[in-house]
Amino acid sequence: MAEKKNGIDQALIRDLANILNDTDLTEIEVEQEDMRIRVSRAGNTQYIQAPMAAPAFAAAPAVAAPAAAAAPAAAVRNPANTVSAPMVGTVYMAPAPGARAFIELGATVKEGQTLLIIEAMKTMNQIPSPKSGKVTEILVEDGSPVEYGQVLVVIE
Repeated sequence: MAEKKNGIDQALIRDLANILNDTDLTEIEVEQEDMRIRVSRAGNTQYIQAPMAAPAFAAAPAVAAPAAAAAPAAAVRNPANTVSAPMVGTVYMAPAPGARAFIELGATVKEGQTLLIIEAMKTMNQIPSPKSGKVTEILVEDGSPVEYGQVLVVIE
C-alpha cells in the first residue's frame, strides 16, 4: 500500500517528482477526490503545493533530484539589472551550432547588443540588452527551455 502521512500519498509525490526529472517538465498537477497536488520545479529545487479543503496553498519541499546537490539560496537581484525571457521557447547562446557565444560571463555589453536567441514556434528571436554594462550572471544553458518571465542574464 502507498505510504501516507497526514492524508498525503508520499509515493504519489515521489512518482510525480520522478516524472518531472525524467521528462524535463517544469510542473505537473494531479487531482484525486478532494486533494490536488502540484509539483513544480524552480531552478533545481522542487516544491509541492497541496491544498486540503482550504483555498490557501501550503508549500513544502519535495524530494530533490537525486543528482542535484544542495543548491545555494538564490541571490536577491535588482530587477533593473535582469534580462527576462519575453516568451516561452528554447534559448541559444550562439548564432549557430559551434559558433562563438553572443556573450560570456564578465563581458561588457552595449544597449541593444544581442545577448542570446530564443526559438519560439520555429522563429529565432534575438534578445537585445536593455542597457550597457557588465554580464555578471548567465542563468541559462545553451539549448535549454525557458519560460516567460524567467531571468536569463544579469547585467550590472
